[in-house]
This record gives sequence, structure tokens and C-alpha cells, in this order.
Amino acid sequence: MPLADALAALGGDGTMGRRLDVVPLTAVVGSASRSVDFDADFRLINPALRRRREGLSTMLRAGGQPAPLDLVQLGELYFVGDGHHRVSAAKALGWDTLPARVTRVCTVAYAMCCLRTAHLPSKAAERRFLERVPLPDDVRRDLWLDEPADWARLADSAEAWAYRTRRSRPEPLTARELAAAWWRDEVMPVLDRLRTGAAPGLRDVQLYVTALAVRDRLGSLAWPEELPELVATG
Repeated sequence: MPLADALAALGGDGTMGRRLDVVPLTAVVGSASRSVDFDADFRLINPALRRRREGLSTMLRAGGQPAPLDLVQLGELYFVGDGHHRVSAAKALGWDTLPARVTRVCTVAYAMCCLRTAHLPSKAAERRFLERVPLPDDVRRDLWLDEPADWARLADSAEAWAYRTRRSRPEPLTARELAAAWWRDEVMPVLDRLRTGAAPGLRDVQLYVTALAVRDRLGSLAWPEELPELVATG
């Protein structure tokens, strides 16, 4: 996964400093500059680099210790700035970790460990949703929808709720306060109703969007009493 593509989708939101760490290689999924030389599992695909990679493999098999990688961290994922050959050789030898100098970059949408290149369009839609509806950080870490269109539907619903709330409350609320209130006062009560009857394994936002689609098909702003059964069955 190219780092530039991931940042464009997730939305860079500032650097949180640098640290020395030991990083699991399963979480190293991308590159800052050399995506064309290695595949998604850091297997070498550029034959011109084979000699250098083989030399590193020989050194590691002999017990040599590699220099720390230079990595950029987005959420739970890491991208290689320097050290592609070290990652490739270590993975091929079955190593689990490598030492690294890690620069952490905050993002608008959170990068879960399961994120891959195919998911970036949906994450870009999630980032646009969060720019409209700035939910708290603890909520952002568990957001996941497969379809980009679902994020637009969710944003429209949240903003409609915020408009009605602004008209009914005398005190002014910021966008962040409204987003937190929408999740707390609108989304969570619906989830509490649905959890006993809904299909298992759905994240909170997936369950809410499913329920929202059912409600919208009924053409009403009120949540119907039979909604748990409707969500559970389709």
C-alpha cells in the first residue's frame, strides 16, 4: 500500500512525534516510496535488487542484527521509509519483529490492522463523513463500512439530527459537541434496542446504518417497534 494513497484516503492530521520500538512485521503493510519493487507481502518483484536482498538474508541467517527500520505509523499500520530489503528478508526467514524508528502520524479516519488497499475508497468516504461529523476519537477507532455510499447516507442523517437539535436547544453547540451528542443521544439508544435481535458480528456503525436503511424505506423519522426483527432478517 503506498503511503501517499493511504494518507490521501485517511486524511493526515499532524505528526505525534518519534520513538524507538520493536514492530510486528504483520503490521508493516506499505511503503513510502518503493511500492513497485515489492509486493503486498514484501516479496521482491524487482530482479535488479535481488543481490542486495540475498546479501541481507545471508547476514540475518548468520545472526547479524539489522539496523532499525524507518517507519511511518498510521493507526495500527506501518509504512516503510527506509528498510524495505530488511523487511523483505526478515519476513522470508520467518521473523516476527524488527526494531524501528517510528514516526506516528494522526489521521482523520482510523487505520485498523485489517485495512488494505482495496478498502481505501471506503476509508476516503469515512474521512469525508468525519470532516462533516467530527466524532470523538474513541468512536472513530471502531468505525468501518464497506460501501462508500453508506457514509454519505450516515452524514446526511447526522446533520439532519443536528439541525433539529440546534433548533430545540437554546445554548449554542460546536460541531464536535453536536457530533458527540448525536452518537450518545441518537445512535446509542437505537443500538441498545437492536443488540438483542440483530445479526451478530456487526460493528456499531454497521448495525446503525442497516437500521437506518430499514427506517428510510419505511419513509419515517421514527424508529418502528418491529425494527429489531427487520434488521435481524435483512
